[in-house]
Amino acid sequence: MPLYVPDAPAPALRSVLAALCSPTAVRAARTPSLRDARGPLVPDHPLPLHLLDPVSSRAGGIPRARLTGWRFLIRGAEEGVVAAAETMITPDGWAFSYFCEGPYLASTERALRQAEALPAPYQPRLLSIPGLYMLCLWLHGDVTDGDDAQPAPADVLIPLAPAPPGIAAHRPHRAADLLPVLTHRLTPAPLLRTVV
Repeated sequence: MPLYVPDAPAPALRSVLAALCSPTAVRAARTPSLRDARGPLVPDHPLPLHLLDPVSSRAGGIPRARLTGWRFLIRGAEEGVVAAAETMITPDGWAFSYFCEGPYLASTERALRQAEALPAPYQPRLLSIPGLYMLCLWLHGDVTDGDDAQPAPADVLIPLAPAPPGIAAHRPHRAADLLPVLTHRLTPAPLLRTVV
């Protein structure tokens, strides 16, 4: 089924294009593949980036998520995806944040291909779980939802590689099944009291 990719906010896209046109921003990036890319660099596959908040669970134990930015895959003319550019929301609107590279780039592309092969239509997003050093492709079932969408039990999560120990990368999970496991892992263990 086709993916219903939401349009990135125009100011977010403009901030990424401005950063790509800035030799200073590209040279300062800690992304050798971006600095070494030949030909024009093009932002592609914009995905809203949400942060999972395990403390704020809703009915059914599904935690809330909040939009923190947009991530664009950056393609070189010859090299394919060479980096990602992330934007963030500020009091003045959307602004370029940073360039990055690493295993999540290829893993994101692979998960998007997996998602396109699924039988139902989805709206792709990224879900970050920083306490576990984890990133998932979040396939939201309501393709009409806006930026403030929340994970629904029937949504699909595809953990990107590298995934934390015990969680298989690129294996699709229902949100109702995976999110409670992640929330449990993020819950601090109770302190043991010693009796004197």
